[in-house]
Amino acid sequence: MYLVAIAWAYVALMMAAAEATSPQGSLLGAFITLLLYGVLPLGLLLYILGTPGRKRRRRAAEASAQADAGGHAAAGSAQGLAAEREEA
Repeated sequence: MYLVAIAWAYVALMMAAAEATSPQGSLLGAFITLLLYGVLPLGLLLYILGTPGRKRRRRAAEASAQADAGGHAAAGSAQGLAAEREEA
């Protein structure tokens, strides 16, 4: 996943550099190119692709907190699975 993101960032950076060094280009155009072709799409892509990991970490933290509080971790995981099925 990160390899594709790094490659796309490189392409967007090269597009911005081409815009900045072009005789008809400008630094403002290069900045807008970098922002619209690089930063925004990559941020959105990485946010969307990172969602399952965030959910997993949140569930693990909740189970850990529940186990530390003396609750039943098995009951919490069963509730988490039921809630996950309802979301899908």
